[in-house]
Amino acid sequence: MASVSKLTCSGFAGAASLYSTASRSSEPKLSVGCRLRAPIERRSSSLSLSVSGKRAVGFSLIVKCSQDGNGSTTKRTTLHDLYESQGQSPWYDNLCRPVTDLLPLIASGVRGVTSNPTIFQKAISSSNAYDEQFRQLIASGKDIESAYWELVIKDIQDACKLFESIYEQTDGGDGYVSVEVSPRLANDTDGTIEAAKWLHKVVSRPNVYIKIPATADCVPSIQEVISNGISVNVTLIFSLARYEAVIDAYLDGLEASGLSDLSRVTSVASFFVSRVDTLVDKLLEKIGTPEALNLRGKAAVAQATLAYKLYQKKFSGPRWDALVKKGAKKQRVLWASTSVKNPAYPDTLYVDPLIGPDTVSTMPDQALQAFIDHGTVSRTIDANVSEAEGVYNALEKLGIDWNEVGAQLELEGVDSFKKSFDSLLVSLQEKADTLKLVSH
Repeated sequence: MASVSKLTCSGFAGAASLYSTASRSSEPKLSVGCRLRAPIERRSSSLSLSVSGKRAVGFSLIVKCSQDGNGSTTKRTTLHDLYESQGQSPWYDNLCRPVTDLLPLIASGVRGVTSNPTIFQKAISSSNAYDEQFRQLIASGKDIESAYWELVIKDIQDACKLFESIYEQTDGGDGYVSVEVSPRLANDTDGTIEAAKWLHKVVSRPNVYIKIPATADCVPSIQEVISNGISVNVTLIFSLARYEAVIDAYLDGLEASGLSDLSRVTSVASFFVSRVDTLVDKLLEKIGTPEALNLRGKAAVAQATLAYKLYQKKFSGPRWDALVKKGAKKQRVLWASTSVKNPAYPDTLYVDPLIGPDTVSTMPDQALQAFIDHGTVSRTIDANVSEAEGVYNALEKLGIDWNEVGAQLELEGVDSFKKSFDSLLVSLQEKADTLKLVSH
Protein backbone atom coordinates (compact mmCIF):
# COMPACT_ATOMS: atom_id res chain seq x y z
CA MET A 1 0.00 0.00 0.00
CA ALA A 2 1.22 3.43 -0.81
CA SER A 3 2.53 5.89 1.69
CA VAL A 4 2.23 9.56 0.91
CA SER A 5 4.67 11.17 3.26
CA LYS A 6 6.79 12.98 0.74
CA LEU A 7 4.87 15.04 -1.75
CA THR A 8 5.80 17.17 -4.71
CA CYS A 9 2.36 18.47 -5.49
CA SER A 10 2.58 22.16 -6.26
CA GLY A 11 -0.15 22.92 -8.71
CA PHE A 12 -1.88 19.73 -7.65
CA ALA A 13 -5.30 21.26 -7.25
CA GLY A 14 -5.84 21.28 -10.98
CA ALA A 15 -5.22 17.55 -11.17
CA ALA A 16 -7.53 16.56 -8.36
CA SER A 17 -11.24 16.74 -7.71
CA LEU A 18 -13.39 15.76 -4.78
CA TYR A 19 -16.47 13.76 -5.41
CA SER A 20 -18.88 11.93 -3.14
CA THR A 21 -19.82 8.28 -3.33
CA ALA A 22 -22.71 6.30 -1.99
CA SER A 23 -20.49 4.18 0.25
CA ARG A 24 -21.61 3.05 3.65
CA SER A 25 -19.55 5.73 5.34
CA SER A 26 -20.46 8.47 2.84
CA GLU A 27 -16.74 9.16 2.74
CA PRO A 28 -15.43 11.58 0.14
CA LYS A 29 -13.01 10.07 -2.34
CA LEU A 30 -10.41 11.92 -4.27
CA SER A 31 -9.57 11.40 -7.88
CA VAL A 32 -5.90 12.14 -8.13
CA GLY A 33 -3.29 12.15 -10.82
CA CYS A 34 -0.51 10.51 -8.88
CA ARG A 35 2.01 7.90 -9.89
CA LEU A 36 4.01 5.88 -7.45
CA ARG A 37 7.71 6.03 -8.06
CA ALA A 38 8.58 3.03 -5.96
CA PRO A 39 6.73 -0.14 -4.94
CA ILE A 40 6.36 -1.07 -1.30
CA GLU A 41 6.57 -4.63 -0.11
CA ARG A 42 3.73 -5.56 2.21
CA ARG A 43 4.79 -6.57 5.69
CA SER A 44 2.67 -7.86 8.52
CA SER A 45 2.98 -7.29 12.23
CA SER A 46 1.13 -8.16 15.40
CA LEU A 47 1.26 -6.35 18.67
CA SER A 48 -0.10 -6.47 22.19
CA LEU A 49 1.01 -4.65 25.32
CA SER A 50 4.23 -6.61 25.25
CA VAL A 51 6.99 -5.05 23.19
CA SER A 52 8.94 -7.25 20.86
CA GLY A 53 10.62 -7.02 17.52
CA LYS A 54 12.57 -4.29 15.84
CA ARG A 55 11.35 -1.37 13.80
CA ALA A 56 10.42 -2.42 10.29
CA VAL A 57 13.00 -1.71 7.63
CA GLY A 58 12.70 1.94 6.71
CA PHE A 59 11.29 2.98 3.39
CA SER A 60 10.56 6.17 1.59
CA LEU A 61 7.92 6.63 -1.03
CA ILE A 62 7.50 9.76 -3.07
CA VAL A 63 4.16 10.48 -4.68
CA LYS A 64 4.60 12.72 -7.67
CA CYS A 65 1.58 14.34 -9.22
CA SER A 66 0.70 13.41 -12.76
CA GLN A 67 1.01 16.29 -15.16
CA ASP A 68 -1.29 14.90 -17.84
CA GLY A 69 -4.45 15.82 -15.96
CA ASN A 70 -6.12 12.46 -16.53
CA GLY A 71 -5.35 10.94 -13.14
CA SER A 72 -6.64 7.74 -11.61
CA THR A 73 -8.68 6.93 -8.53
CA THR A 74 -6.49 6.44 -5.50
CA LYS A 75 -6.59 2.92 -4.11
CA ARG A 76 -8.11 2.16 -0.75
CA THR A 77 -5.68 1.97 2.14
CA THR A 78 -5.67 0.68 5.70
CA LEU A 79 -6.79 4.18 6.73
CA HIS A 80 -10.14 3.67 5.00
CA ASP A 81 -10.49 0.29 6.70
CA LEU A 82 -9.55 1.82 10.06
CA TYR A 83 -12.43 4.28 9.88
CA GLU A 84 -15.06 2.11 8.24
CA SER A 85 -14.55 -1.11 10.18
CA GLN A 86 -13.31 0.18 13.53
CA GLY A 87 -14.68 3.71 13.86
CA GLN A 88 -11.29 5.32 14.43
CA SER A 89 -10.50 8.47 12.47
CA PRO A 90 -6.95 8.81 11.13
CA TRP A 91 -5.67 12.39 11.15
CA TYR A 92 -2.40 13.87 9.94
CA ASP A 93 -0.14 15.63 12.42
CA ASN A 94 1.49 18.17 10.13
CA LEU A 95 0.68 21.20 8.01
CA CYS A 96 2.69 23.30 5.58
CA ARG A 97 2.39 25.07 2.24
CA PRO A 98 1.13 24.34 -0.26
CA VAL A 99 -1.82 22.92 1.65
CA THR A 100 -2.87 21.15 -1.55
CA ASP A 101 -0.20 18.63 -0.55
CA LEU A 102 -2.93 17.33 1.76
CA LEU A 103 -5.06 16.16 -1.15
CA PRO A 104 -3.31 12.80 -1.70
CA LEU A 105 -3.50 12.23 2.05
CA ILE A 106 -7.24 12.87 2.04
CA ALA A 107 -7.51 10.42 -0.86
CA SER A 108 -5.61 7.87 1.22
CA GLY A 109 -8.11 8.15 4.06
CA VAL A 110 -6.87 11.00 6.27
CA ARG A 111 -9.87 12.71 7.86
CA GLY A 112 -8.42 15.68 9.75
CA VAL A 113 -5.27 17.65 10.55
CA THR A 114 -3.54 18.73 13.74
CA SER A 115 -0.94 21.48 14.03
CA ASN A 116 1.08 23.05 16.81
CA PRO A 117 3.70 25.79 17.24
CA THR A 118 6.56 23.38 16.50
CA ILE A 119 4.94 22.29 13.24
CA PHE A 120 4.54 25.89 12.09
CA GLN A 121 8.06 26.76 13.22
CA LYS A 122 9.45 24.04 10.95
CA ALA A 123 7.10 24.86 8.08
CA ILE A 124 7.68 28.61 7.99
CA SER A 125 11.41 28.63 8.76
CA SER A 126 12.30 25.91 6.25
CA SER A 127 10.27 27.10 3.27
CA ASN A 128 10.08 30.13 1.01
CA ALA A 129 6.38 29.47 0.39
CA TYR A 130 5.50 32.03 3.06
CA ASP A 131 7.87 34.77 1.90
CA GLU A 132 5.58 36.69 -0.43
CA GLN A 133 2.71 36.94 2.05
CA PHE A 134 5.14 37.82 4.83
CA ARG A 135 6.72 40.52 2.68
CA GLN A 136 3.30 42.06 2.03
CA LEU A 137 2.36 41.93 5.70
CA ILE A 138 5.55 43.68 6.80
CA ALA A 139 5.16 46.26 4.05
CA SER A 140 1.64 47.00 5.30
CA GLY A 141 3.00 47.74 8.78
CA LYS A 142 2.16 44.51 10.61
CA ASP A 143 4.32 43.67 13.60
CA ILE A 144 6.08 40.30 13.68
CA GLU A 145 3.64 38.40 15.88
CA SER A 146 0.62 39.73 13.99
CA ALA A 147 2.28 38.67 10.74
CA TYR A 148 2.88 35.21 12.20
CA TRP A 149 -0.79 34.76 12.98
CA GLU A 150 -1.78 35.94 9.50
CA LEU A 151 0.45 33.25 7.99
CA VAL A 152 -0.96 30.57 10.28
CA ILE A 153 -4.59 31.60 9.82
CA LYS A 154 -4.31 31.41 6.04
CA ASP A 155 -2.97 27.84 6.24
CA ILE A 156 -5.72 26.83 8.67
CA GLN A 157 -8.46 28.38 6.53
CA ASP A 158 -7.14 26.75 3.36
CA ALA A 159 -6.88 23.37 5.06
CA CYS A 160 -10.39 23.70 6.51
CA LYS A 161 -11.67 24.18 2.97
CA LEU A 162 -10.08 20.90 1.86
CA PHE A 163 -11.71 18.98 4.70
CA GLU A 164 -15.05 20.77 4.47
CA SER A 165 -16.79 17.99 2.55
CA ILE A 166 -15.80 15.39 5.15
CA TYR A 167 -17.11 17.69 7.88
CA GLU A 168 -20.42 18.13 6.08
CA GLN A 169 -20.89 14.49 5.11
CA THR A 170 -20.28 13.33 8.69
CA ASP A 171 -22.55 16.04 10.14
CA GLY A 172 -19.66 17.61 12.01
CA GLY A 173 -18.20 14.32 13.14
CA ASP A 174 -14.91 14.65 11.30
CA GLY A 175 -12.92 16.84 8.92
CA TYR A 176 -11.41 19.15 11.55
CA VAL A 177 -8.25 21.24 11.37
CA SER A 178 -6.66 22.28 14.67
CA VAL A 179 -4.86 25.53 15.49
CA GLU A 180 -3.31 26.23 18.89
CA VAL A 181 -3.48 29.39 20.97
CA SER A 182 -0.15 31.02 21.79
CA PRO A 183 1.94 28.75 24.03
CA ARG A 184 2.83 31.86 26.02
CA LEU A 185 -0.69 31.66 27.47
CA ALA A 186 -0.36 28.17 28.97
CA ASN A 187 -0.65 29.57 32.50
CA ASP A 188 -3.06 32.39 31.71
CA THR A 189 -6.71 31.37 32.15
CA ASP A 190 -8.34 34.58 30.92
CA GLY A 191 -5.76 35.20 28.21
CA THR A 192 -6.40 31.73 26.80
CA ILE A 193 -10.15 32.31 26.75
CA GLU A 194 -9.77 35.57 24.84
CA ALA A 195 -7.22 34.07 22.44
CA ALA A 196 -9.52 31.12 21.71
CA LYS A 197 -12.46 33.42 21.02
CA TRP A 198 -10.30 35.57 18.74
CA LEU A 199 -8.93 32.61 16.77
CA HIS A 200 -12.40 31.14 16.37
CA LYS A 201 -13.67 34.47 15.05
CA VAL A 202 -10.85 35.23 12.62
CA VAL A 203 -10.52 31.71 11.20
CA SER A 204 -14.29 31.66 10.82
CA ARG A 205 -14.63 28.05 9.66
CA PRO A 206 -17.10 25.56 11.14
CA ASN A 207 -14.53 22.76 11.07
CA VAL A 208 -11.74 24.46 13.00
CA TYR A 209 -10.67 23.17 16.39
CA ILE A 210 -9.06 25.68 18.75
CA LYS A 211 -6.30 23.90 20.65
CA ILE A 212 -5.98 24.67 24.34
CA PRO A 213 -3.38 23.00 26.58
CA ALA A 214 -4.62 20.92 29.51
CA THR A 215 -2.61 22.83 32.09
CA ALA A 216 -4.22 23.41 35.48
CA ASP A 217 -4.67 27.07 34.58
CA CYS A 218 -6.30 26.30 31.25
CA VAL A 219 -8.80 23.65 32.37
CA PRO A 220 -11.21 26.46 33.40
CA SER A 221 -10.52 28.08 30.02
CA ILE A 222 -11.69 24.91 28.28
CA GLN A 223 -14.97 24.96 30.17
CA GLU A 224 -15.58 28.62 29.38
CA VAL A 225 -14.69 28.31 25.69
CA ILE A 226 -16.94 25.26 25.27
CA SER A 227 -19.77 27.12 27.01
CA ASN A 228 -19.41 29.80 24.34
CA GLY A 229 -20.15 27.25 21.64
CA ILE A 230 -16.55 26.97 20.40
CA SER A 231 -15.18 23.54 19.50
CA VAL A 232 -11.92 22.65 21.21
CA ASN A 233 -9.00 20.27 20.83
CA VAL A 234 -7.56 19.90 24.32
CA THR A 235 -3.85 19.17 24.00
CA LEU A 236 -0.91 18.06 26.16
CA ILE A 237 -2.77 15.51 28.30
CA PHE A 238 -0.32 13.15 30.01
CA SER A 239 -2.14 11.64 33.00
CA LEU A 240 -5.45 10.02 33.85
CA ALA A 241 -6.17 12.56 36.59
CA ARG A 242 -5.79 15.50 34.22
CA TYR A 243 -7.74 13.67 31.52
CA GLU A 244 -10.71 13.28 33.87
CA ALA A 245 -10.54 17.01 34.68
CA VAL A 246 -10.62 17.75 30.94
CA ILE A 247 -13.69 15.57 30.42
CA ASP A 248 -15.42 17.30 33.33
CA ALA A 249 -14.56 20.70 31.84
CA TYR A 250 -16.19 19.64 28.57
CA LEU A 251 -19.33 18.38 30.31
CA ASP A 252 -19.53 21.47 32.54
CA GLY A 253 -19.09 23.69 29.48
CA LEU A 254 -21.89 21.99 27.58
CA GLU A 255 -24.23 22.28 30.56
CA ALA A 256 -23.36 25.95 31.08
CA SER A 257 -23.79 26.88 27.43
CA GLY A 258 -27.53 27.36 27.58
CA LEU A 259 -27.76 26.07 24.00
CA SER A 260 -30.80 24.01 23.08
CA ASP A 261 -28.83 22.32 20.27
CA LEU A 262 -25.37 21.10 21.29
CA SER A 263 -24.65 19.15 18.11
CA ARG A 264 -22.20 21.70 16.68
CA VAL A 265 -20.09 22.04 19.81
CA THR A 266 -17.58 19.21 19.65
CA SER A 267 -14.21 18.38 21.15
CA VAL A 268 -11.32 15.96 21.18
CA ALA A 269 -9.01 15.28 24.11
CA SER A 270 -5.44 14.76 22.90
CA PHE A 271 -3.86 12.12 25.11
CA PHE A 272 -0.12 11.94 24.46
CA VAL A 273 1.45 8.52 24.18
CA SER A 274 5.08 8.02 23.11
CA ARG A 275 6.51 10.75 25.32
CA VAL A 276 5.26 8.80 28.33
CA ASP A 277 7.47 5.84 27.46
CA THR A 278 10.42 8.13 26.77
CA LEU A 279 10.32 9.42 30.34
CA VAL A 280 9.19 6.27 32.16
CA ASP A 281 11.78 4.11 30.38
CA LYS A 282 14.53 6.39 31.73
CA LEU A 283 13.13 6.02 35.25
CA LEU A 284 12.98 2.24 34.88
CA GLU A 285 16.56 2.10 33.67
CA LYS A 286 17.62 4.03 36.77
CA ILE A 287 15.86 1.45 38.94
CA GLY A 288 17.66 -1.21 36.93
CA THR A 289 16.06 -4.38 38.32
CA PRO A 290 14.96 -7.15 35.92
CA GLU A 291 11.33 -6.40 36.76
CA ALA A 292 11.79 -2.71 36.00
CA LEU A 293 13.65 -3.31 32.75
CA ASN A 294 10.97 -5.74 31.61
CA LEU A 295 8.38 -2.96 31.85
CA ARG A 296 10.14 -0.66 29.38
CA GLY A 297 7.98 0.30 26.42
CA LYS A 298 4.74 -0.67 28.16
CA ALA A 299 3.77 2.37 30.25
CA ALA A 300 2.35 4.55 27.47
CA VAL A 301 0.00 2.01 25.93
CA ALA A 302 -1.11 0.79 29.37
CA GLN A 303 -2.05 4.29 30.50
CA ALA A 304 -3.77 5.04 27.18
CA THR A 305 -5.80 1.85 27.49
CA LEU A 306 -7.00 2.96 30.92
CA ALA A 307 -7.77 6.41 29.51
CA TYR A 308 -10.18 4.78 27.06
CA LYS A 309 -11.78 2.88 29.93
CA LEU A 310 -12.27 6.21 31.72
CA TYR A 311 -13.71 7.70 28.53
CA GLN A 312 -16.31 4.93 28.33
CA LYS A 313 -17.27 5.46 31.97
CA LYS A 314 -17.57 9.25 31.81
CA PHE A 315 -19.61 9.31 28.61
CA SER A 316 -22.39 7.11 29.93
CA GLY A 317 -25.03 7.35 32.63
CA PRO A 318 -27.78 9.87 33.47
CA ARG A 319 -25.66 13.03 33.20
CA TRP A 320 -24.43 12.19 29.73
CA ASP A 321 -27.84 10.90 28.61
CA ALA A 322 -29.37 14.28 29.46
CA LEU A 323 -26.80 16.04 27.26
CA VAL A 324 -27.32 13.58 24.40
CA LYS A 325 -31.01 14.60 24.34
CA LYS A 326 -29.78 18.09 23.43
CA GLY A 327 -27.61 16.74 20.63
CA ALA A 328 -24.29 16.55 22.51
CA LYS A 329 -21.48 14.53 20.97
CA LYS A 330 -18.83 12.66 22.91
CA GLN A 331 -15.48 14.33 23.39
CA ARG A 332 -13.47 11.76 21.47
CA VAL A 333 -10.12 10.72 22.84
CA LEU A 334 -7.35 11.51 20.36
CA TRP A 335 -4.08 9.61 20.51
CA ALA A 336 -1.26 12.11 20.02
CA SER A 337 2.52 11.71 20.00
CA THR A 338 2.18 8.47 18.04
CA SER A 339 5.63 8.39 16.44
CA VAL A 340 8.08 5.92 17.95
CA LYS A 341 11.09 7.54 19.62
CA ASN A 342 12.99 4.34 20.49
CA PRO A 343 14.26 2.52 17.37
CA ALA A 344 14.14 -0.78 19.26
CA TYR A 345 10.34 -0.62 19.35
CA PRO A 346 7.92 -1.56 16.53
CA ASP A 347 7.11 1.48 14.42
CA THR A 348 3.35 1.09 14.89
CA LEU A 349 3.61 0.62 18.67
CA TYR A 350 1.49 3.69 19.42
CA VAL A 351 -1.12 3.09 16.73
CA ASP A 352 -1.91 -0.64 16.46
CA PRO A 353 -2.74 -1.26 20.16
CA LEU A 354 -4.96 1.83 20.47
CA ILE A 355 -7.66 1.14 17.88
CA GLY A 356 -11.25 1.50 18.98
CA PRO A 357 -14.55 3.20 18.14
CA ASP A 358 -15.11 6.93 18.63
CA THR A 359 -11.39 7.66 18.76
CA VAL A 360 -8.89 9.61 16.67
CA SER A 361 -5.27 8.78 15.95
CA THR A 362 -3.22 11.69 14.66
CA MET A 363 -0.02 10.54 13.00
CA PRO A 364 3.06 12.38 11.75
CA ASP A 365 4.76 11.18 8.58
CA GLN A 366 6.71 8.33 10.13
CA ALA A 367 3.76 6.74 11.92
CA LEU A 368 1.40 7.33 8.99
CA GLN A 369 3.78 5.67 6.54
CA ALA A 370 4.26 2.69 8.80
CA PHE A 371 0.57 2.15 9.48
CA ILE A 372 -0.46 2.45 5.83
CA ASP A 373 2.24 -0.03 4.91
CA HIS A 374 1.86 -2.71 7.55
CA GLY A 375 -0.57 -1.58 10.25
CA THR A 376 -3.08 -4.06 11.64
CA VAL A 377 -6.74 -3.01 11.60
CA SER A 378 -8.65 -4.57 14.47
CA ARG A 379 -10.20 -3.45 17.73
CA THR A 380 -7.37 -3.54 20.25
CA ILE A 381 -7.95 -0.68 22.68
CA ASP A 382 -9.98 -2.73 25.16
CA ALA A 383 -8.63 -6.19 24.34
CA ASN A 384 -6.01 -6.15 27.12
CA VAL A 385 -7.50 -3.97 29.87
CA SER A 386 -6.54 -6.30 32.71
CA GLU A 387 -2.98 -6.48 31.37
CA ALA A 388 -2.88 -2.68 31.17
CA GLU A 389 -4.06 -2.40 34.78
CA GLY A 390 -1.35 -4.86 35.80
CA VAL A 391 1.36 -2.82 34.07
CA TYR A 392 0.05 0.46 35.51
CA ASN A 393 -0.02 -0.93 39.06
CA ALA A 394 3.34 -2.65 38.70
CA LEU A 395 4.94 0.65 37.72
CA GLU A 396 3.40 2.33 40.76
CA LYS A 397 4.82 -0.38 43.02
CA LEU A 398 8.25 0.31 41.58
CA GLY A 399 7.91 3.94 42.65
CA ILE A 400 6.71 5.49 39.41
CA ASP A 401 4.41 8.38 40.35
CA TRP A 402 2.00 8.82 37.45
CA ASN A 403 1.00 12.33 38.47
CA GLU A 404 4.65 13.40 38.66
CA VAL A 405 5.27 11.87 35.24
CA GLY A 406 2.32 13.80 33.85
CA ALA A 407 3.41 17.06 35.46
CA GLN A 408 6.96 16.78 34.11
CA LEU A 409 5.81 15.91 30.59
CA GLU A 410 3.32 18.76 30.62
CA LEU A 411 6.03 21.21 31.66
CA GLU A 412 8.35 19.90 28.96
CA GLY A 413 5.59 20.04 26.33
CA VAL A 414 4.65 23.62 27.12
CA ASP A 415 8.30 24.65 27.22
CA SER A 416 9.00 22.99 23.87
CA PHE A 417 6.12 24.81 22.19
CA LYS A 418 7.18 28.13 23.73
CA LYS A 419 10.72 27.67 22.43
CA SER A 420 9.44 26.87 18.93
CA PHE A 421 7.14 29.89 18.99
CA ASP A 422 9.85 32.26 20.24
CA SER A 423 12.44 30.87 17.82
CA LEU A 424 10.14 31.42 14.87
CA LEU A 425 9.40 35.00 15.89
CA VAL A 426 13.14 35.67 16.06
CA SER A 427 13.60 34.17 12.58
CA LEU A 428 10.75 36.24 11.22
CA GLN A 429 12.21 39.40 12.75
CA GLU A 430 15.53 38.69 11.07
CA LYS A 431 13.76 38.12 7.77
CA ALA A 432 11.82 41.35 8.20
CA ASP A 433 15.03 43.26 8.90
CA THR A 434 16.55 41.84 5.74
CA LEU A 435 13.51 42.82 3.68
CA LYS A 436 13.68 46.38 5.02
CA LEU A 437 17.37 46.60 4.13
CA VAL A 438 16.67 45.34 0.63
CA SER A 439 13.79 47.77 0.18
CA HIS A 440 16.08 50.64 1.10
